[in-house]
Amino acid sequence: MATERSRLLSFIRRRVPNEFDAEDLLQEVLFELVQAHRLLQPVDYVTGWLFRVARNRITDMFRKKKPEAFADLLVENEEGEALNFEDLLPSPEEGPEAVYLRGLLLDELETAVTDLPEEQRAVFVAHEVEGLSFKELSAATGVNVNTLLSRKRYAVLQLRERLQRIHDEFSTK
Repeated sequence: MATERSRLLSFIRRRVPNEFDAEDLLQEVLFELVQAHRLLQPVDYVTGWLFRVARNRITDMFRKKKPEAFADLLVENEEGEALNFEDLLPSPEEGPEAVYLRGLLLDELETAVTDLPEEQRAVFVAHEVEGLSFKELSAATGVNVNTLLSRKRYAVLQLRERLQRIHDEFSTK
């Protein structure tokens, strides 16, 4: 069973980017196997059954997850007021070093968006910058809404990772 568990976890991890979600899904699948055994529901081909249940749980997870809009990630100040992206950048009034840092951060954001794969970049820019809905994008491009949601999700994850690195670099200095 240990080899099946590791194969199943590898199967899930290849399809689910978040390690915690992958572990949760594995536990759900194994729990279903225990439940089937307790309820005396025979499972003829355990390996095939496990992978089928895992595939179904992965599909269910992606259906349930609501995509996060990049613009919806609110950051609040000490008074609990929402800050705009502009508020997160150093103010030009803080002097030449702040102007330099501000330019550097804006350049990094632009580069990060430019470096996204074409399909992800197009969806991200259309949705976040141009304000198009996924339904409008789907009608314009002929691409399924779920595919567009997936592309946007991967774009946001890549941008977060890339921008987190630069944030960490400057916050340690």
